[in-house]
Amino acid sequence: MALTRSFGDTVRARVARDPAFRDALLTEAVEQFLGGDIDLGRAVLRDYIAATIGFERLASETGTSSRSLQRVLGPHGNPSARTLFALLQAVQQISGVRLAVAADH
Repeated sequence: MALTRSFGDTVRARVARDPAFRDALLTEAVEQFLGGDIDLGRAVLRDYIAATIGFERLASETGTSSRSLQRVLGPHGNPSARTLFALLQAVQQISGVRLAVAADH
């Protein structure tokens, strides 16, 4: 049987070669949060962080342990709005991506 790449490896490889995909992944996470799908938003944000800046660097920037960050964004995590927005602010600063919200009528 052929070995396949893990989902995380596939995402990391795509992020490394495709800046538009990288930015779209972060945008998708925020869109899921705004649309009310907090679980999917957390999962996509976790994948984005793992594939780009890494939890260790994010921990250094936020003053929160890497393990706590992974737990907050994990399947059973329940981040407060304060924690979630602090993470999004740090991710934007580190990545150089600025997110903006626009009303869609």
